[in-house]
Amino acid sequence: MSDSPILEVAQLQVNPGSEAAFEAAIAQAFAYLRQTDGYQQHQLHQCIEQPQQYLLLIQWGSLDAHLVNFRQSENFVRWRALIGPYFLQPPQVLHYQFRMGSPWLSQPDQRE
Repeated sequence: MSDSPILEVAQLQVNPGSEAAFEAAIAQAFAYLRQTDGYQQHQLHQCIEQPQQYLLLIQWGSLDAHLVNFRQSENFVRWRALIGPYFLQPPQVLHYQFRMGSPWLSQPDQRE
């Protein structure tokens, strides 16, 4: 697997009306990401047109950092226990390698 940084892109759809509770739960769950070797940073975006849709971007030091260090750990079990009850359907997750442009888009307002 790749040893270069990757971007995990997860499309999340939560139960309509549970957006505020989901955001509170995922804010707590982010602690489990931060405890994982290879985690670098993350962003959560909410869709304007369909507020129950979210885009979660997580930068990892490598694909193994996500698939092995996190997904095969107790941190993932705890993560999923906090946010899983809000999912309308399983998340769609893909991994991307940086090719060109700004390597990461940062926002001045870091709400957490």
